[in-house]
Amino acid sequence: MALLRTARVSRETSTPWPGLGLAVAGAALAWCAHHVVPAVPMLTASVVLGIAAAHVPGVRDLVRGPARPGLSLAGRRLMRIGIVLLGFGLGLDQVVRLGWATVAMVTGVVAATFFGTLWLGRRLGLPGEQPLLIATGYAICGASAIGAVSEVSGSEEEDVAASVALVTLCGTLAIALLPLLQGPLGLTDVAFGRWVGASVHDVGQVVATAQTAGPAALGEAVLVKLMRVALLAPLVAAVAFSLRARRRGLRTPSGRRPAPVPLFVAGFLMTAALRATGLLPPALLDLAHTAQEGLLAAALVGLGTAVHLPTMARTGPRAALLGLGAWVVVAGASYAGVLLTT
Repeated sequence: MALLRTARVSRETSTPWPGLGLAVAGAALAWCAHHVVPAVPMLTASVVLGIAAAHVPGVRDLVRGPARPGLSLAGRRLMRIGIVLLGFGLGLDQVVRLGWATVAMVTGVVAATFFGTLWLGRRLGLPGEQPLLIATGYAICGASAIGAVSEVSGSEEEDVAASVALVTLCGTLAIALLPLLQGPLGLTDVAFGRWVGASVHDVGQVVATAQTAGPAALGEAVLVKLMRVALLAPLVAAVAFSLRARRRGLRTPSGRRPAPVPLFVAGFLMTAALRATGLLPPALLDLAHTAQEGLLAAALVGLGTAVHLPTMARTGPRAALLGLGAWVVVAGASYAGVLLTT
């Protein structure tokens, strides 16, 4: 525990520039790979390069040491800025077009995933709050949701780390697996995007997975995913209420409350509203698109470097079984929902 706290303090007081530079360099390499081999999407190449950097001797020491603060910053902040800019390419008319049926579908998928994963985790006998944290990560938005719920549950750091590792690995595997299933499952690009948005955990992983099917799939995926993210606040509130009923006098370790709506969601809605006015010149929209791609690529490099395969292996067979079971639940529920609403 003391070692974990010391490492966290060290990261917080370190400069982010080496990591940000590495993320930008990885995005540049991904851009080169895409232009040399157009069949390799830029964002997919970014994730692969990030994972490789975390495991290649020599580079991995930089990734785990001086570059770690900047890479973590890239995976969080640059991703959110990129998502905000993505709103310039969409418009609120597309959000309205999704309709109440899609809202109901997303809510149903979140509920089925959360309660199904929580039940399975308890049956498998996972320790501490791991079942709750993993259920939240699968149902909403990966590591961000785990962090929010851990604030109200008072979870041990070991449980949080193991849950984040498992959800990150499974979400990263989805980037490679789900595009292979589009054809066999008979999904159009739009339907595939909705399936990805409803089933993949982290926003960055959604972007990396959906973009393989083109801009239509990416737009639908982000919209559906943001609907899931918006459910984080009510889910955290419900968890806190349930825990208070069982543990009288519970307080959050930090004393902070999670934001009702994540700021990047509000920013995305604002840029989408601006796009819907039709007042923005095409040159500005093109610039926003270029900046969005660069930011997302750098963020996905940072996200990829957070995947540490040896750590994943140590989470144990029961956690792996829970991850697989939860993956089946969220993918199956979202696929059924997409078929009913598309």
